[in-house]
Amino acid sequence: MPSPPPPLLLLALVAAATARPGCEPARDPAGGCHRPSAEDSAICVDLQLQTCGDTAYNLTAFPNALKHRSRAAVESSSEYLLLSVLHHLLEGQCNPDLRLLGCAVLAPWCEGGRERRPCRHVCEGLREACQPAFDAIDMAWPYFLDCRHYFASEEEGCYDPLESLRGGLEADEAPPSGLPPTFIRFAHHSYAQMVRVLKRTEARCAHVAKTYSIGRSFDGKDLLVIEFSDRPGQHQLMEPEVKLIGNIHGNEVAGREMLIYLAQYLCSEYLLGNPRIQRLLNSTRIHLLPSMNPDGYEVAAAEGAGYNGWTSGRQNAQNLDLNRNFPDLTSEYYRLAEARGVRSDHMPIPQHYWWGKVAPETKAVMKWMRTIPFVLSASLHGGDLVVSYPFDFSKHPQEEKMFSPTPDEKVFKLLARAYADAHPMMMDRSENRCGGNFLQRGSVINGADWYSFTGGMSDFNYLHTNCFEITVELGCTKFPPEEALYMLWQHNKESLLRFVEMVHRGIKGVVMDKFGKPVKNARIAVKGIRHDITTAPDGDYWRLLPPGSHIVIAQAPGYSKVIKKVTIPAQLKRAGRVDFILQPLKMGPKKFLNGLRRTGPGLRNPLGGAGPQGESTEPRLEPLGARRQPSASGSKPWWWSYFTSLGPHRPRWLLKY
Repeated sequence: MPSPPPPLLLLALVAAATARPGCEPARDPAGGCHRPSAEDSAICVDLQLQTCGDTAYNLTAFPNALKHRSRAAVESSSEYLLLSVLHHLLEGQCNPDLRLLGCAVLAPWCEGGRERRPCRHVCEGLREACQPAFDAIDMAWPYFLDCRHYFASEEEGCYDPLESLRGGLEADEAPPSGLPPTFIRFAHHSYAQMVRVLKRTEARCAHVAKTYSIGRSFDGKDLLVIEFSDRPGQHQLMEPEVKLIGNIHGNEVAGREMLIYLAQYLCSEYLLGNPRIQRLLNSTRIHLLPSMNPDGYEVAAAEGAGYNGWTSGRQNAQNLDLNRNFPDLTSEYYRLAEARGVRSDHMPIPQHYWWGKVAPETKAVMKWMRTIPFVLSASLHGGDLVVSYPFDFSKHPQEEKMFSPTPDEKVFKLLARAYADAHPMMMDRSENRCGGNFLQRGSVINGADWYSFTGGMSDFNYLHTNCFEITVELGCTKFPPEEALYMLWQHNKESLLRFVEMVHRGIKGVVMDKFGKPVKNARIAVKGIRHDITTAPDGDYWRLLPPGSHIVIAQAPGYSKVIKKVTIPAQLKRAGRVDFILQPLKMGPKKFLNGLRRTGPGLRNPLGGAGPQGESTEPRLEPLGARRQPSASGSKPWWWSYFTSLGPHRPRWLLKY
């Protein structure tokens, strides 16, 4: 598959580069460049390199470690060109960390008449994190980021060139004077303000709250999650996991604010002794991702509430709609639906998906899904007032609107109803209200029956993992004015809580062998519902089910099936405990495996973790961004064309072979 032409900006950078490289690696047996000799005295000058314009310092020194003696020499080097295009070559991964690290070598910090060197441990940590991104595009680690040659130890007085990525966001921001710590500021939050609020909430409730990043946006912003649990940071046996995601479309901002407020509310109410919130956090692990698309939000926020267009900021910085960017497994599901003996759950990601444009935000969320055994999820949007549920893609692709249920139609309707029934405006019978066209449906609709689209996050959750996800449209105004935010919170607070509590409906349990050892990736099947779920590494499982009697089957390779009948009362609000003890088969796993044919190609698993049929696979070193087909033997990788104008001084040190 030919690579796409480089962006015009990159072509201009390539054309501007001259044939003078910054150093000759061959001069150093180790493949690097020697540092300047003692007679090369440093001269501090203003830092005027555009690619390095956001460093924490404004003075640099010449000559640098690569013996560039002027700004012009740096700008004409292949090393500088690489920093300029690396963002695009790696599809936003490790950005802006790699660029700032490279700038610390090409444009070193000059302070007090001497050059300060960046820290070796920072380089080593970043290399460990980013090496898979280079491996994925068959590119060697740049020689000038050799942690041994161009970096110093803490004992030598080094500095962290990446500190600016964290320091400004972690600074505490005290609540307005005279207000209690439980105060919630019902206003729009910039990215920095959002991070400060989440960090401050984590600090107030450190015993039940923890923040963590699942990755970076294309422009380098952390996709920050705050979780709540009685043991934050770890999965507990039998404790279900829930995620709530906002701002997948950058200009749909109500969900972003609702989750920021929800984080503060959960913390405050837990500390105040609210029995409902304490019970919820003690029995559930809740993950809140307020903004999946922080780059798009910045575009929308620049226009502001009341001025924002219907699409301004909707997409990410790559101009990708993140809710159309997930693998289309629904088409394959429909193709397999009529076949006997073929699994149509935990479907693999097809290889051709990785050859297209996959946003770093999408990759981060998919890896997140594979890391944590989520049971329940909601994606918060804006533009209407309704709750929709899978499938979002019509079973007849030509039909723009067609009822297309999953095998778990009853469960999804219960989940959607739990949210809508607690929402006063969704239950408002006025025909003039927002979303009035959904009145007859009770503000709940099957996604494909509303409008059909592929690549949605909810369909992917259901077909690739154990997680059931609904989509909530919070209101007809995508970017509401600040004065409307308090009422939006009042309308959605109870709905959010009731929805999270729905994770405790159905059954849960542990699957073990006769010695009490947990059986991971065992399948839990329910007769009459052609959609199995699998056990987590500790052998625990959660199966959302509607009230009634069900035949539940547990099975795993090498073990005999165990069948149980369970009855779920209509008013049961806590999951019933149903454990299984599996006995080994004397004939081994061959018979079991022959009974489940694979769903097709795509067994290679760039995400690592559980395989398409629940089998365990070792996580690969390659990242999610392995989207290009391997080059033919002896040919140059697809990215080499970015450097062809450099003639004989092309950066051959980037070639692995």
